[in-house]
Amino acid sequence: MSKAFGARLHEAMATHGPLCAGIDPHRALVEAWGLTYDVAGLERFALTCVEAFAGRVAVVKPQSAFFEVFGSRGLVVLERVLAELREAGTLTILDAKRGDIGSTMAAYAQAYLGPDAVAPPDALTVSPYLGYESLRPAIDLAQQNGRGLFVLALTSNPEGAGVQHAVRDGESVAASIVHGARDDNAAARARGELGSIGLVIGATVGTAVTDLGLDLVEAATPVLAPGFGAQGGTVESLAATFGAAQGQVLASSSREILGAGPDPSRLAAQTERVLESLRG
Repeated sequence: MSKAFGARLHEAMATHGPLCAGIDPHRALVEAWGLTYDVAGLERFALTCVEAFAGRVAVVKPQSAFFEVFGSRGLVVLERVLAELREAGTLTILDAKRGDIGSTMAAYAQAYLGPDAVAPPDALTVSPYLGYESLRPAIDLAQQNGRGLFVLALTSNPEGAGVQHAVRDGESVAASIVHGARDDNAAARARGELGSIGLVIGATVGTAVTDLGLDLVEAATPVLAPGFGAQGGTVESLAATFGAAQGQVLASSSREILGAGPDPSRLAAQTERVLESLRG
């Protein structure tokens, strides 16, 4: 790709606004749409989302697990979703949270970020809890191929703080992740650009960013903030949580938008309402 992911994400957010629309076809939502919870229902649900979101939002985020439930047939649907969004010019983040060490991490990287990946997303979510450097194969491959990563840093689940706020040698685990991303974004930061190695920080983590002294502006990291809307994240909480870094934040909403289905025009209208709230 001619442009780094960070630069493409910045352009998409400037054009469409700071919203990432999720595609989460879990059983309750699929059935609420009046669809059967099988591969046919999965496909109808996912492609309706593609119709509603493509060209309207900066990023679309399919949740891999809800496709994997259906085995190889579900993955075929996921690959079609990613391919159709790419053809429409809409960026994608595959929410798969992969994380491992050595050759296994390298294989995950090739599967999702490599030049021969079957249906590569523009970015992938990854877990750093085997150590930030365990992600090195994915970090390097993403940057070589113009793709991005979003590294879990501060999650909103109650158990997360026990790990992410833990301190060793005067530095919290979350801070060590931010510093790793900062270092990998150094070249982009020197050019005054947004980096391609982003962070996942929940929209409902409250004062944790400030409490842990995380400088997201200096790190030049895009931030994926799940939990906006139905899960409690608000425009006010985004401002309070991220402060000066709010311009780097991509708010992610799934349930609040998907509850408007199954009609694609209603989904599109609800997406616009969420976008308007973010734009103020």
